[in-house]
Amino acid sequence: MADSTPAAHLIRAVAISGSPSRESRSRLLLVHAVGRLVAAGAETRILDLSDIPADDLLGRTRSSSIAAALSEVDAADVLIVGTPVYRAAYSGLLKVFFDLLTPDALSQKVAIVVATGAGPGHQLAIDHALRPLLASVGALVVSTGVYGIDSQFGADGPDPTLIARLERAVAEALVLAGALSSPDVIPAVSHPSR
Repeated sequence: MADSTPAAHLIRAVAISGSPSRESRSRLLLVHAVGRLVAAGAETRILDLSDIPADDLLGRTRSSSIAAALSEVDAADVLIVGTPVYRAAYSGLLKVFFDLLTPDALSQKVAIVVATGAGPGHQLAIDHALRPLLASVGALVVSTGVYGIDSQFGADGPDPTLIARLERAVAEALVLAGALSSPDVIPAVSHPSR
């Protein structure tokens, strides 16, 4: 007799690094988030926007690099969006990449916001820049935002309180992604063209 229990949905997660450096603190936090998602059984990928040709990011060309990046974002259930904070906002790399997305591109997707800065003064970038950016393309952003300052990073990486906050955000994302994949969830309503 065949088992009629539906198979569990494999959660796909893409971590988008808006940093121009692979050595950045924001990317380090993305790596930790990806590790937590892998431990929970998710399929993961880190997308470094700095690896995509500038003309692709500016919409002048459409090489296989940008096509693959957009396809991965489209297939994801969870996005972890990380950026250093520059002048009280997210990086230009993140801005030009998100400009390529349609207003409902992230509908039915869960997002975690991760940012780093020199000091606590730029923490508002989470609520005043990153959340609106993700909402503008339809993402459901978890309630826990992650913001790390320079003093929270040592030779061994992020301090335990920062890691705990990141793990809480990942746990929230896993719950929301699981709920969205349930057939009992009300389907998304498309946004009218703007």
